[in-house]
Amino acid sequence: MSPQTETKAGVGFQAGVKDYKLTYYTPEYETKDTDILAAFRVTPQPGVPPEEAGAAVAAESSTGTWTTVWTDGLTSLDRYKGRCYHIEPVPGDENQYICYVAYPLDLFEEGSVTNMFTSIVGNVFGFKALRALRLEDLRIPPSYSKTFQGPPHGIQVERDKLNKYGRPLLGCTIKPKLGLSAKNYGRACYECLRGGLDFTKDDENVNSQPFMRWRDRFVFCAEAIYKAQAETG
Repeated sequence: MSPQTETKAGVGFQAGVKDYKLTYYTPEYETKDTDILAAFRVTPQPGVPPEEAGAAVAAESSTGTWTTVWTDGLTSLDRYKGRCYHIEPVPGDENQYICYVAYPLDLFEEGSVTNMFTSIVGNVFGFKALRALRLEDLRIPPSYSKTFQGPPHGIQVERDKLNKYGRPLLGCTIKPKLGLSAKNYGRACYECLRGGLDFTKDDENVNSQPFMRWRDRFVFCAEAIYKAQAETG
């Protein structure tokens, strides 16, 4: 087993060829209003100091690499790196710590939740320097949340399209979520709309499985919608 993957108690653990805490543990750092701040509950592997574990989280979720590469000199590490700026023990839980990490806004694509969470809670959870890791809290600054454009239109447009006013819009998810044929799925959709619902939706597990291909579902649901509209006006 290589030094990078050794986890035996008493032997200790080397998070990488270089110590992350030398670069990514910065207790003197003062957070900025534009930083995205994350609080991680960290349980280090035996022999790993909390400072190294917190720094490893900051590194792996931002610009860190397990060793030095020549392309490090082609960018500004201080500008883009995540920083573990504070660590505190969890009361009553031995060898658990809350590690606070600050990320500069430029690390993330504007208006992309996917990019943000892929970075912050991505492959860092498989990092071998850590016995356990959990994201406890996250602060997203207004300067980032304002980059999300929001829906293309608001509730009023939906009401105008449905011609429904003065009451909540009613909808449901078709159940059982898996196993229905496209024809029976369409039948359920019709019964829902015929009974007074304004809309139905697919469960997140529904895609284009062998028991119900997407195109077949589309055809039967479209038929259900037109039939319900004709009967209810």
